[in-house]
Amino acid sequence: MKIPSPVKCVIFDMDGVIINSEEIHKKAYYETFNSLNVIVSDTLYKSFTGSSTSNAFQRLIAHFNLDEDPEKLVLDKRERYLGFFENDPNLQLVYGAKEIIQYLHAKGITLVLASSSAMVNIDRVFNRFHLQQYFTAKISGADLIASKPHPEIFNKAVILSNFKKENCIVIEDSDNGIKAANDAQIFVFGYANKLSEGQTLENANLVIDNFNALKEFV
Repeated sequence: MKIPSPVKCVIFDMDGVIINSEEIHKKAYYETFNSLNVIVSDTLYKSFTGSSTSNAFQRLIAHFNLDEDPEKLVLDKRERYLGFFENDPNLQLVYGAKEIIQYLHAKGITLVLASSSAMVNIDRVFNRFHLQQYFTAKISGADLIASKPHPEIFNKAVILSNFKKENCIVIEDSDNGIKAANDAQIFVFGYANKLSEGQTLENANLVIDNFNALKEFV
């Protein structure tokens, strides 16, 4: 697939692309796993990356044959995440993320957020780091029928952009997110974040490890 020309819309994932929140998500997940007395392997945990929390817990319950309500586990994990989010002064945006967002916005390119995080967590990030003004739309996978790697979230992002898929690109750091973009038939950059564990990015159309590289294409 060729990179769109011109690029009129950039669709961003959030965790691991805009904010380095993967570590506090992992802490919140593992505290919840421990409360259930289950041992989650690295391989199983890495397979959750990019999926919604609800989808992750549904899979966990099926894997361990647990008699638990997945939505109660979602709320439990969300509360633990909030504690880490509010009490970690070192939580930062991904290096160069805000600068590329400002650069794209200044060029008149439409920006859409398509994250598996709950909208309450998206809003916390956007408010804390003052990102609201740059984005035309925000989509939470938690509000959709299907979770990444299903393409629903990116199909919706394209609709909200008011552009054709041929003029959109996606930036993702997870294999589940990249598969969702592939299946939506949207050009996808894999962002190689060293903190995003166990992601190959092998099905991305192009892989970058810094956001300045995007300026060559957009």
